[in-house]
Amino acid sequence: MAVASMRHLPFSSTRWSSCPLGLVTVDQDDPTYVALDEATKHAPVDVIFARSFYAGAKHASGRLSGEILGVIGASEPEAIDAALEALLRCLQHDACFYAADATGSVTVFPHVITSLGEYLSREAKLAPGEPMAYLVAPPIEASIALDAALKAADVRAVRVMTPPTETNFAACWLTGSLADCEAAAVAYANAVIEVAASPK
Repeated sequence: MAVASMRHLPFSSTRWSSCPLGLVTVDQDDPTYVALDEATKHAPVDVIFARSFYAGAKHASGRLSGEILGVIGASEPEAIDAALEALLRCLQHDACFYAADATGSVTVFPHVITSLGEYLSREAKLAPGEPMAYLVAPPIEASIALDAALKAADVRAVRVMTPPTETNFAACWLTGSLADCEAAAVAYANAVIEVAASPK
């Protein structure tokens, strides 16, 4: 994982043309979107750019390219530093993919955000502080698992990223009560594990 904090870096947005910016590249995109959102809870920063790379990770364009580029802006350098620290903590201790089979060749991201920050609440068109299940898996596993998640809990889809995404996965964001988001995430993960265990 590569993280860079850059100050007074010119940027295309007029608003941020003379403000401190923080740039981050990471080898997993979806945990990084969660971590960028987490950063907004710990410092007065805005996520001004976040985009996945095509393929990325093991097929990245360079050693530090990763799978995503994120840029945060703030009025003070100290806010950038605090936000990047929160982002790193989230990636190290909270948001990550899990192996869905013994070889780790199928992975799943059944992550529940208990309280949305400014970034993902804006992207999901939900209020800050609402819970959200952020669910990701390979295409066929994700398609089956989304059905299982919707049947398992009283949740609604606020966004569905159909396959193939830039990284050839599929994803969905579900909202409801925290308990229902957690139940949906468990059902989603179990469905991915079941598909990975017995392909036909």
